[in-house]
Amino acid sequence: MLESLTLHSISLMPPITEAPLKLHSPLRILLLEDDELLRDRVLVPSLQQFGFLVDGIGNAAELDQLIKQQRPDIVVLDVGLPDRSGYDVARQLRSTMSNVGIVMLTARGETTDRIRGLSEGADAYLSKPVDIDLLAATLHSLARRLQMPLVSDKNHFWRLDSDGWCLLSPSGDTVALTQTESRVLASLLQEPNKVVSRDALIGALTTNIHSYDPHRLDSLVHRIRKKVLRVLGIPLPLNAVPGQGYVLVSH
Repeated sequence: MLESLTLHSISLMPPITEAPLKLHSPLRILLLEDDELLRDRVLVPSLQQFGFLVDGIGNAAELDQLIKQQRPDIVVLDVGLPDRSGYDVARQLRSTMSNVGIVMLTARGETTDRIRGLSEGADAYLSKPVDIDLLAATLHSLARRLQMPLVSDKNHFWRLDSDGWCLLSPSGDTVALTQTESRVLASLLQEPNKVVSRDALIGALTTNIHSYDPHRLDSLVHRIRKKVLRVLGIPLPLNAVPGQGYVLVSH
């Protein structure tokens, strides 16, 4: 199970050597997972790639102290913890912090377990092994619901959310993005329905465009298309223009 998640996570995270995007208001996530390898080697670094500030802990006893130091936006927790049941933790969190987001991430995938988790206060219940894209999109979606945005997501065109970490479809559905994916899509969405040159897109990824292998851009675009189709079930209208660059049809 861990091997499956690890390999999937690695495939989603190309190396990034340039400075990260300057995005505002990163979401603070408190991850309560007793599997140290899964927590510290897979989940925490994977979520960091999607722009979250993540604190990982291994038992419920650490929870109260960390919350006093820094209130999280969302708590992600397992059910099978060494010192307490995750259901009890969710119930306590919901009673003391009504507006905190709670996502249960556990190997217990039976319907009765899901019903209990949601009944105890969880906003979402995901089963292991989890798709990292799905987990990140769930966190972003939950954060938007908690913040109660005044503007509807259903603006009928492709766009990035206010933080730049999610691509929103015309119907308001969400695809979580890595830093490199966000950079490329931001450049394309600044010039919707127009061809953006390959050099301009590469320039969004690195300051040294002449040493950048252009095939990496093609691979990145391919991954973005594949991700959108897999997550949303609809194609992203991102098209190559031979000899010029790419165009994203926003409507």
